[in-house]
Amino acid sequence: MRRRILVLHSGGMDSTVCLYAAHRAGHEVISLGVDYGQRLAVEMTFAEQQAAAIGARREVVRVQWEKPQRKIPLDRDIEEMPSSISPAFLPGRNIVFLSLAAAHAAGLHADEIHIGLNCVDFSGYPDCTIEFFESFRNMLAIASPGGASLQAPLLRMSKRQIALLARELGLGEWDTWSCYRPQRVNGTIAPCHHCDACKLHAHAWAGL
Repeated sequence: MRRRILVLHSGGMDSTVCLYAAHRAGHEVISLGVDYGQRLAVEMTFAEQQAAAIGARREVVRVQWEKPQRKIPLDRDIEEMPSSISPAFLPGRNIVFLSLAAAHAAGLHADEIHIGLNCVDFSGYPDCTIEFFESFRNMLAIASPGGASLQAPLLRMSKRQIALLARELGLGEWDTWSCYRPQRVNGTIAPCHHCDACKLHAHAWAGL
């Protein structure tokens, strides 16, 4: 049955795979971005282009809060990332995003909300875990009875498996944006290749 699915879509690989997979399955998909004053405006541009490529509606919710400054770790090994909470972790971000998505989904009469959480290659973000997802989904079922159900289609997939699915969906390695520290190179914006997000992205696509 065709459903209306609201996808929290940042322009990164995980959320874009969610968007494209739901579209390929024949559902009506709506791309939802959250503008919270992030310095990575480039990711919003990627998300707009990705949504346009499949004819998906793109909507943006704008919020503002006093975000704590965070240090971006560099040149860490993949094996090091799961050992502790990442210094780049922004407390409350996914709680805010999912709460906004739930409210927005109600206005759109969406059947489902999709978020690209995955926990197999854990990157040190406690709000990307199975425990967080299941707790929020249970809370949402109580807070919004009869509302959109929360789904995380990639939750138990590795980054390599997600990259393989991305390729099946027609996405290439550089069709999404994952970098936390965009650099200006020869007049264009390029990934830094040193932050955790870049390292995980390279790990996902290595050898494909």
